[in-house]
Amino acid sequence: MRGFRERSSVDEALAAVLDGIAPLPAEAVAVTEAGGRVLSGSVSSTVNVPGFRRSTMDGYAVLAEDTYGASPYNPLPLRVVGTALPGGSTDETIKHGECVRIMTGAPVPESADAVLKAEDTNPGRGSIEVTAAVPVGRNIGRVGEDVVVGDTIFAAGRRLLPQDVGLLAAVGNSPVHVVRRPVVRIIVSGDELLPPGASPVGPSIVDSNSPMLATLVERDGGVPQILRLPDEREAMTEALEPAGADVIITAGAASVGSEDRVPVLVSELGDLTIHGITMRPSAPTGVGTIDGVRVVILPGNPVACLAAYDFFAGPLVRMLGGRSPEWPYRSIERPLAGRLVSQVGRTDYARVVITNDLVEPIAISGSSVLSSVTRASGFVVVPSSSEGYDEGTPVTVHCYAEDGGA
Repeated sequence: MRGFRERSSVDEALAAVLDGIAPLPAEAVAVTEAGGRVLSGSVSSTVNVPGFRRSTMDGYAVLAEDTYGASPYNPLPLRVVGTALPGGSTDETIKHGECVRIMTGAPVPESADAVLKAEDTNPGRGSIEVTAAVPVGRNIGRVGEDVVVGDTIFAAGRRLLPQDVGLLAAVGNSPVHVVRRPVVRIIVSGDELLPPGASPVGPSIVDSNSPMLATLVERDGGVPQILRLPDEREAMTEALEPAGADVIITAGAASVGSEDRVPVLVSELGDLTIHGITMRPSAPTGVGTIDGVRVVILPGNPVACLAAYDFFAGPLVRMLGGRSPEWPYRSIERPLAGRLVSQVGRTDYARVVITNDLVEPIAISGSSVLSSVTRASGFVVVPSSSEGYDEGTPVTVHCYAEDGGA
């Protein structure tokens, strides 16, 4: 067992991870499956929305001139000559003194130039009394009011929101061309590991890394594939064969001990660019490439695994899927409740909790204590150029929860 002969900086490791990375090719999906996906190209409308004049009120399609001068004290009569319903057709031609009963969303008869609200009428048998005037064009949605033919409705790279999917459906855009989601092979190894859901017994421990990593990969738009292996060279060698994967992430067997064979195998099967970084936790992180597929070697200790994923694997997964490599966390700035100590030359991932609008450090060390991140509001990154921050210094907290709480 030997220590690392040399370590790379966080910036060097991230540059190695993202070197040459570009979004994956496009694939076509049904509009009903496009939510959360990233557009591979811009989308223009081939139709007007709406494609017809439609009523925006329940009421009566009229000739506006027939309503001029109407009031509760001077009601004007109109004869009802038809009904217009959503999805129906309107062949009636309205003449002066006539109207058509109409529902919201129904097509407006071509001869009508306004829709009178139902509240401004007194209904009768086959007729109405108009009690308020309506100007030309009132309560009629024009053709193309929402979208006009040729409009670019979304640019390439947009991650589709629920309302975006609705608009794509409204203009008839299906299938939707989106960036393919990266397939991320997650390899965890160890003879001591029990599957998630088991109860720890004796010296065995339950695999907490694979469900955590799978959730992170899904958050970042990837498709996780989990392989849980014993500490066997042959099994790991086979698992590192990149066919069928866009990214390979390993957790465990990452350091320099006799059982830490992953970095050795990556160097034998491909190119090990980085092994060992100046970061706490996560020092054993490695970066390599096998047959063109990027391999990110994460530590087995859960907190170190989480930190290394966030710093290195997460940006890779997001970029391949067409997303921004930036942190997916909401960031807020708050003053420190106490001193946060670090060391020049090392990047620290410090778990913190926000209490009464003050940031209280929980831990920097303790990479196996997973509860330190479940209790935390988020984390503060202390760069390698800093010895830490004094009490009262404003720091940026990357929050685990959307509301900034624990």
